[in-house]
Amino acid sequence: MQDEYDFSESVKNPYAKRLKKQVTIRLEEEIVDYFKELSLETEIPYQSLINLYLKDCIQSKRKLSLEWTVT
Repeated sequence: MQDEYDFSESVKNPYAKRLKKQVTIRLEEEIVDYFKELSLETEIPYQSLINLYLKDCIQSKRKLSLEWTVT
């Protein structure tokens, strides 16, 4: 290992914007079970499947249809 390193010609990571951000999210057990089962079939980690599904929602501009009722 060197005592000092020269970073004067270093370049920013061009893929930095594509890096994933770790978050904590609370999901219903049914949802996690669904993606874990799908994970066994596809051999893709269930977290990746959830990410892929959400990415697909973004790309297809899918919107939720929610109706709130006043009580």
